[in-house]
Amino acid sequence: MAKEVEHSSFHAKDYVDPPPAPLIDAAELKKWSFYRALIAEFIATLLFLYITVLTVIGYKSQIATSSDSCAGVGNLGIAWAFGGMIFILVYCTAGISGGHINPAVTFGLFLARKVSLIRAIAYMVAQSLGAICGVGLVKAFQKSYYNRYGGGANTLADAYSTGTGLGAEIIGTFVLVYTVFSATDPKRKARDSHVPVLAPLPIGFAVFMVHLATIPISGTGINPARSFGAAVIYNNKMAWDDHWIFWVGPMIGAAIAAFYHQFILRAGVAKALGSFRSQTHV
Repeated sequence: MAKEVEHSSFHAKDYVDPPPAPLIDAAELKKWSFYRALIAEFIATLLFLYITVLTVIGYKSQIATSSDSCAGVGNLGIAWAFGGMIFILVYCTAGISGGHINPAVTFGLFLARKVSLIRAIAYMVAQSLGAICGVGLVKAFQKSYYNRYGGGANTLADAYSTGTGLGAEIIGTFVLVYTVFSATDPKRKARDSHVPVLAPLPIGFAVFMVHLATIPISGTGINPARSFGAAVIYNNKMAWDDHWIFWVGPMIGAAIAAFYHQFILRAGVAKALGSFRSQTHV
């Protein structure tokens, strides 16, 4: 009998989906928490670009001045820099802004009605400005190295077609945004108390793994702010030629991830069809 009571009490705490964010929430503009979140996104993206682009420039300068083929951190070290910084910054800012640090992540969460349109646009602007400032700091501190070694800009490698680069960005961003949805799923948070604490870890690992796979193709974008900030400061024709790939690809990948998680894994389609059928039978 005691076991039956415990079992029933467990189900009494069943999860209820939070209401979707309003499409336009003008009340946010009157709250300090909204502007605090924007500042957090700006600073986080600034730090992210500063550390990661500095790592890329440092690696290129090391291999250019050394006869050792294993000089520098290599692609593995660059991947760790990107993944590690995302892990750190998501951990630091998740409780303030949600720790997006990426317009593609923000776009995916907007499509899933996790954030309002106003917040989504404001986040993307803050992230892009933060990225520009972060890369600007790298150039300010190491101008000669920065200009000489490509400014950390995303460019499509000569051996790959535009379609391959676009596909790499779509799939890579899908992996990242799908991981974000899974790691921050409120249903899992309600069931497993350790999930909120561990959420930054799989997100950082997703960034790390995608970089390992796609650095040779495009230098790995999967973050339009990262690509935009580097392109603006480097401002070379090479950085702008295929720049659209690093916006279109991540946004498509984020949209697919949002649809897959919300409507397939979370049975959004089945719920919508069930609601429609119940209304037609009334």
